[in-house]
Order: sequence, then C-alpha cells, then structure tokens
Amino acid sequence: MEKLIIQGGVKLCGDIGVSGSKNAALPILFSTLLTDQPVSVANLPHLHDITTTIELLATLGVKVSIDEQMHLTVDAANLSALTAPYELVKTMRASILVLGPMLAKYREANVSFPGGCAIGTRPVDLHLKGMEQLGAEIEVDQGYIRARAPAGLKGAYIAMEMVSVGATENLMMAAALAEGTTVIENAAREPEIVDLANCMNAWGASISGAGTDTVVIQGVEKMCGGHYSVMPDRIETGTYLAAAAATGGQIKVKKTDPEAMQAVLETLRQAGATITCGEDWIELDMQGKRPLAIDLETAPYPGFPTDMQAQLTAVNAVSQGSGRITETIFENRLMQVQELNRMGANIVVQGNTALVTGVDKLRGAPVMASDLRASAALVIAGLVASGETVVDRIYHIDRGYECIEEKLQQLGANIRRVPN
Repeated sequence: MEKLIIQGGVKLCGDIGVSGSKNAALPILFSTLLTDQPVSVANLPHLHDITTTIELLATLGVKVSIDEQMHLTVDAANLSALTAPYELVKTMRASILVLGPMLAKYREANVSFPGGCAIGTRPVDLHLKGMEQLGAEIEVDQGYIRARAPAGLKGAYIAMEMVSVGATENLMMAAALAEGTTVIENAAREPEIVDLANCMNAWGASISGAGTDTVVIQGVEKMCGGHYSVMPDRIETGTYLAAAAATGGQIKVKKTDPEAMQAVLETLRQAGATITCGEDWIELDMQGKRPLAIDLETAPYPGFPTDMQAQLTAVNAVSQGSGRITETIFENRLMQVQELNRMGANIVVQGNTALVTGVDKLRGAPVMASDLRASAALVIAGLVASGETVVDRIYHIDRGYECIEEKLQQLGANIRRVPN
C-alpha cells in the first residue's frame, strides 16, 4: 500500500484540468453490453474502478482494447459468461450495474452482491424490485443475484420508492431493449443520468426525460455502434475548488462543466469565494482570506451532492465562525470527523449533523482514510495544516481521483506519494 505525505500551509494557485467523470463512465461502460456492434468511449479517467470494470467486461467475454489516452474500444457481440464474479464485484458498488444490460440483452444474469465504500447501507432492493416489474425472475442464492427473463423484459410503469442514481441507471439500461415503453417516476436527476441517456441514444436507444424526475424509455429491438466522450467529473472539480477555498488560494479549473456544479458553486460563494465561469472552466479566488463558515444539507440533484459533503466539512474546519453540515443521503458518512479532530478541528457529531466551529489552524498528523470522499477531505485538511500530514490507506482516494498528488503539485502543493 501507499500513503500521501503533505507539508501544509501553501495557498493553491494555478490552472488544472479535470478528468472524465467516474460516476458517468461506469454505467456507460456497462451499457456497452447492450449492443453487438463495436463502440468506443473517450475521456475515461485512469482509476482503479475503471480498470476493475474493464476487467469485469473481459471476464464476461467482451473484447476490450485501450490506448494510452484511455480511449476504449469495446465489442460485446459474443459473451462467453453471464456471471459477474465475487472477486471483481466485491470492491465496487457500481458493479451491480452489469445486471440490467446483461438481463436485457441475454435474458440472464448472475451478479455477486457488490462492495465499495463503507458509508452506510445502499440496498440493491430498488434495482431488484424494478427488474421484477420489468418481468424478471429474481433469486438470491449464496451471495449471488440470479436473474432470468426467459420471455424477455417487458416495458412497465415503475414508481421509485426513493431517489436512487444507481437504480435509475440500471433500469434505464434494462428497459432499453425491453418490449414496449417503460416509465420511471421519481427518477434520479443527476447529470450522470443525462450523460448515460445521451450515450445510449447515440447508440440507438430511445430515452427521453433524463434530468427530470420522469424518464421514459421506448424499447428498441437492437442498439448500434458508435463513439461517445464521457462528461467531466463534477466531484473532482468541486474537490479542487474546495481545496483552493480552504487554503485561501486562487485556481482555474479547466475542461469542466459549470452547469453541473451550481449547488457547489453557490455554497463556495457563501464561503467567501469569488467565482467566475466560462463555457468549460471555473475560476475561484479567495483573495488570501479564510473561508466563512457555511451551513449545508445534502440532497439529491440539483441539491448539494453527498459526494462533496466531506470536502466542505474540511473547509468549514478552518473557517471563520460555525456551521452545520447535515448528511441526508447516507447514514454513516461523517467518518472523516474523527480524523479531522485529530488534526485539531472542532467538530461535534449529533446524529446525521456535524457542528463545525472553525479554528485558526489545523495541525499535521498521521490520519487514515475510511472511504473515497473522506480521504479527499483529509488531503484538503493536510494542505491547510501546519506541519506534516500523512494520509494512509489511500487506495480509497485512487478509486475516484486520477493522479491527485500530481494535479495538486501543479497548484503548488507540497505533496508526494510514498510506499508504506
């Protein structure tokens, strides 16, 4: 394993480009199972979860090739297996997304229950119930979801009990080749949903309403080949903006999409940042000042994203004043608080709310990452702390950030990766 060593106290300054969105790329990669024709996908981030997904597709018999620019060519015409094995699925929650396209195309799927970050229960019940409404027969056996649709899937009206990005994506893919029309009510509205719909439509699907709470999928007999470029990563964008805000810096994030960032940008403005946007760039300037304390509550899109909560908790830790951070999506996503307090933060957790009183200075310390976004919060804290911070178990951060230390070095950070 590796760790990050950070010498804090440097204001981040400069330009940085972001990678393609992991949360958009994963469902798009799984959607390649829906077509018999070769497809290509560009702007993939170089991340462990992407590598795992490619390995999973190859295990199923998909022909996959990738070049140095992370441009992927996929040919899923002849699958040789219909089982997503535990060894690959256990590390990645998004692997459940293989269920919908495999069931739609091959009328059978065997998928191990997925793993991923330990940030609370993220049940797959919504996925399975929706598949059953589309006509699938579902059995859970020895840790595997075994799904069958001998007569093929049929369009259905599906009212989601709660908003779920993953379930919306899985059901969109399953319904793409189903007979008839499927309507998903209370669908997730995230930009990654829109990106998946745009990609699938480019390959011959018929999906409308993505980005609203009602998505309509008209089933088609088959999908074709084509090319698609994944959207920029809005969470990576937000993380670097938060890091600049915490350090009192000035940065320009390029190759991004400001339209997908409105809730985060408004929160950073409340924290005292001056923010300017262009078509594909965002500039943040703190004018050397400490951030102001902010209150926020996570919510499904277009609300404040749960994937940015930990990073803003770190910003609040060094702010002027006191703020409340309330997590409404996952019940166990304030795990970064204990480690931040080890660095001198003043944070008290009450239920699903963190009460944060800003301090003048954090102190470097050895800390341990517990999940992907919590590890990003610890890096931000290390950047603003006095002395040396050592972030251990950074395999978490490598699941969602491509070369994070190299990008932060471009902004002047004193950070390096070393073996344990």
